[in-house]
Amino acid sequence: MTQQRWSEACERNRDPILAVLRPHLQDRQRVLEIGSGTGQHAAYFASQLPHLQWQASDHPDYLPGIAERLAEAGLPSAPPPWPLQAVLEPQPGLAPWPADAGSFDAVYSANTLHIMSWAHVQALFAGLPAVMAPGALLCVYGPFNYGGEYTSDSNRTFDMWLKDRDPASGIRDAEAVDALAAAQGLVLVDDVAMPANNRLRVWQRS
Repeated sequence: MTQQRWSEACERNRDPILAVLRPHLQDRQRVLEIGSGTGQHAAYFASQLPHLQWQASDHPDYLPGIAERLAEAGLPSAPPPWPLQAVLEPQPGLAPWPADAGSFDAVYSANTLHIMSWAHVQALFAGLPAVMAPGALLCVYGPFNYGGEYTSDSNRTFDMWLKDRDPASGIRDAEAVDALAAAQGLVLVDDVAMPANNRLRVWQRS
C-alpha cells in the first residue's frame, strides 16, 4: 500500500473553497486540477460536484498516493491523476501535461503559486492556453499580496518561512499574476476573501 500524504489545511479549507467554486463551476464539464498534492481536494470536490470530470495532476512522485486516494473514493468522475511539470524550457518527451489532454472548461489550483519559483509560475501560465477551452475559467486559491503589501502579519511571517526554506518561493503579488494571466488572454472576474488570509481568484479566458 502507498503511503498517502495528508493535509489538515485541506480539510479546513475545502468547504469554504467549495462554496465559491460551486456557482462558478455549475455549468462546467471538465476541470483540470494543477498541483493536487494529497488528492484530498480532488476526492472531495469530485464527490460534491458529480456533474464534473475532475482531473487531478501533480509531480510524478506524488501520483501513487493521489491515485490510491481517488481509487478508495471510487468516484467515476475522478480518473487517475496525470503527471504534470511546469517546464521552463521545452525538452524532448517532457511536457506540462499529456499531449492528448484536450481542452478543459475550468482549471483549479490551490496553494501552489507561492511554493513554485516565479519562473515556474510564468511557465505554468504560458502553458495554460494549450489545455483551456475558449471561455474556460482559471480558479486559484492561496495567499496574495496587493500593491506589494502583505494582507496580514501572519502572511508576512509565512512568507519569511517560505523564503527561509526556499529563496525562490514566496507569496506572489496579485498584480504580477494578473499580468501573466492577461498575457494569456485571461481576465479577472472574481476575487474572494477566504479564511486564514487567503484568496480565491477567478479568471476567464476570452
